[in-house]
Amino acid sequence: MKFKQIAEFGEQNIKIGIMKYKLSLVALFIGLSISAQMASPQVDELVEKTMKTFNVPGIAVAIVKDGKVVHSKGYGVRSIITQQKVDENTLFGIASNSKAFTATALAILVDEKKLDWDDKVIKYIPDFKMYNEYVTNEFTIRDLLTHRSGLGMGAGDLMLWPEGSDFTTNDIIHNLRYLQPVSSFRTKFDYDNLLYIVAGEIIHKVSGKSWTEFIETRIMLPLQMAKSKGTWSRIPDTTNVVTPHVPLKGKLGITKQSKNSIMDPAGGIFSNISDMSKWVLTQLNKGKYGSENKVLFSEAQHNEMWAPQTIIPTNTAPPYNTHFSAYGLGWFLSDVKGYKQVTHTGGLEGMVTQVTLIPELNLGIVVLTNQQSGAAFSAITNTIKNTYLEIPYKDYVEMYSKRNQEMTGNADKSTEEVWATVVKNKNAQKANLDKIVGTYADNWLGEISISEKKGKYYFASKRSPKLSGEVFFYKDNTFTVKWFNRNMEADAFVYATYDTTGKAVNIKMKPISELTDFSYDFQDLDINRIK
Repeated sequence: MKFKQIAEFGEQNIKIGIMKYKLSLVALFIGLSISAQMASPQVDELVEKTMKTFNVPGIAVAIVKDGKVVHSKGYGVRSIITQQKVDENTLFGIASNSKAFTATALAILVDEKKLDWDDKVIKYIPDFKMYNEYVTNEFTIRDLLTHRSGLGMGAGDLMLWPEGSDFTTNDIIHNLRYLQPVSSFRTKFDYDNLLYIVAGEIIHKVSGKSWTEFIETRIMLPLQMAKSKGTWSRIPDTTNVVTPHVPLKGKLGITKQSKNSIMDPAGGIFSNISDMSKWVLTQLNKGKYGSENKVLFSEAQHNEMWAPQTIIPTNTAPPYNTHFSAYGLGWFLSDVKGYKQVTHTGGLEGMVTQVTLIPELNLGIVVLTNQQSGAAFSAITNTIKNTYLEIPYKDYVEMYSKRNQEMTGNADKSTEEVWATVVKNKNAQKANLDKIVGTYADNWLGEISISEKKGKYYFASKRSPKLSGEVFFYKDNTFTVKWFNRNMEADAFVYATYDTTGKAVNIKMKPISELTDFSYDFQDLDINRIK
């Protein structure tokens, strides 16, 4: 996973990959009463152009309106190698859209009076400990879901990504105490994944079922989400699952499927647009589902999940003129053109997704993709959404494309300058690199080594083997590490502090590129020499 939340550009003020798409028909999607027959050809054209523009092999789109699924279709291919087609039953990793399922699971337990949103976490997990005693003692279940812990964005995510580490749920809960805050408790929004893992463990403690079992039996089974699963390992037949794709140096390649079960409560669900439509219908129906209006969760808990909990800065710029933005319980909340919007996005390495609801219009839009650019899902969602909001046509492709090119161009220029400096200082490599060779440790990431072999120098994390790469001298007391896994796109600076003998005793890190995904939280590490 690179698994993470990917927010919609321009609406939630969170840095993401951006988007583009071009439409030849300016007068697409006329009117709010658009029918399925009218919608499908225009949606088809929109998606096809989006895939071509952003080099996305496969996309699935569902539109729910007034209690009915008016569009549900797969486009393109699951894999550029097999060329098998995407359909409405093709499974995608929905990533952080799983967070709303975790919140719903807790809502069900609240309805059953087995817990309360404002119960203290230590009531259920006595070993839970944050950075100071007050925060530990006051931390509630509600706090786990609302991204206001005081920790920085994506803090501790290096225990999850790149995949292949040996961290367990218990390790993650234990290591929270070592993560340093960047703001005061409950004062600021900073997106978090680890605390949703803690929330999943509370579901386990209270219900006696694992998070995965609870999601599948108490949510997916009643809603007849027959093909969806809470984690990769529980998919019985993987023949109709997309392959994740990543663009690298202008070419599209495939990457490994996300199979890290530790992060399931934050982003582990695999689903399709057919099943996600049932989920959206239940959300829009305030917890009721089926022809008999059975109750999955109460309207009271529905209102709780959709109530603002943590304020997010916003602006009133057209076309949405958003006046408020906030995070609820598992959902982003805002107003768009006077209507409440409930939405979330998600990203794994090679897959990004978006779910958008406009409750007052009884409208839901689901976009699932097998490439990691947020451009595609936003271009599709915004174009469809704008027709129902009666907003004049806007060429999101052109706007997002231009912005993306500017951001990428600036970032590429900066990183190229860094590597040019490395080459310029190649004669000083050995003398400086010898100073940092040794064994180090960070409180939560564990042991890290910088070693020399045949004249080259290597960074390696003991607990996260894929976090390994070649180290180079940059300038002064600064080095760079180029990761062997190029799909990470997360090369990092390494800053050394020396003792009186000239040997490095402490290392700090940060990403080189400003576009590095926030889950590569190198800046949260404090690495000290132990040998």
